[in-house]
Amino acid sequence: MPRRRPGSAGLEVSALGLGCMGMSQTYGVPDDEESIATIQRALERGCFFFDTAESYGPFANEELLGRALRGRRDEVVIATKFGWEYEGTRRGELNSKPDHIRNVVDECLGRLDTDRIDIFYQHRVDLEVPIEDVAGTVGELIQEGKVLHFGLSEAGAGTIVRAHEVCPVALLQTEYSLWERHIEQEILPVIRDRGIGLVAYSPLGRGFLTGTALPAEEYPESDYRRHDPRFQGDNFTANSTAASVVHEVAGKLAMTPAQIAIAWLLHKGEDIVPIPGTKRRITLEENLAAVDVVLDAEVLQRLDEALPPEAVAGTRYPESVMHMNGR
Repeated sequence: MPRRRPGSAGLEVSALGLGCMGMSQTYGVPDDEESIATIQRALERGCFFFDTAESYGPFANEELLGRALRGRRDEVVIATKFGWEYEGTRRGELNSKPDHIRNVVDECLGRLDTDRIDIFYQHRVDLEVPIEDVAGTVGELIQEGKVLHFGLSEAGAGTIVRAHEVCPVALLQTEYSLWERHIEQEILPVIRDRGIGLVAYSPLGRGFLTGTALPAEEYPESDYRRHDPRFQGDNFTANSTAASVVHEVAGKLAMTPAQIAIAWLLHKGEDIVPIPGTKRRITLEENLAAVDVVLDAEVLQRLDEALPPEAVAGTRYPESVMHMNGR
């Protein structure tokens, strides 16, 4: 597996990471045994960048990752996230107050069974706490050795700039794919000007780019996609048609649609690291093969032109969630 140094923070990761959220929530029933086998297989194949969060489960995903990587901590890069208030396992409001961040980092370290977190992301921007205070607190945790790098997730350009002035932001994590290109006009130039790497989650468009997406009503209530506007009604029909170009390209190149979608992201810059999520080894192997896919300029132009931002119908999250992005 090739390696990348996204941004200028000196952080080295595998060219593909593994998003672990779906192992504990959102997409079907968890299977810890297969998930642990998937994490360990990823490491065997040279994929050593793992993404989790306190909110995944909640808490269960960090514990799962800690168990899977026990005894191999020095071989991996672990990213997790803070920023929510909890009553037991019930998630409440956003909370990025300095004292809360300090409590959370110790809890995360315990669940992950480690003495340091490689990347500590603010999961969503908390408008009640100045970003300068958040950045300053994480900067103190870096000085103490509990955290190695500061990251932001789904932050707006202005917030990124302000945070970076206080504590260097190593990585921005946000949704980015052929399916979701909202960051290209403003966010990408801002982070590239500052040497901030990009971690792209949902690189497969939640199944639209792979051809596995179903209409919202065919998912169980526990599945996030049942409530995703892009899976509902006429949006689903329009989006399935829009995504068909990926399948056409994949067929011509004897690749899978997933491999084409991931390869497109890898071709967008050495500062971009996709983190496709899976909880099964068979899907992991398919995704990892994308690092060997070469797309020429003609194919890249065909994909770019076929799926501009306006080609996708519906917002990428329900309004109850969407308002927390881009702050």
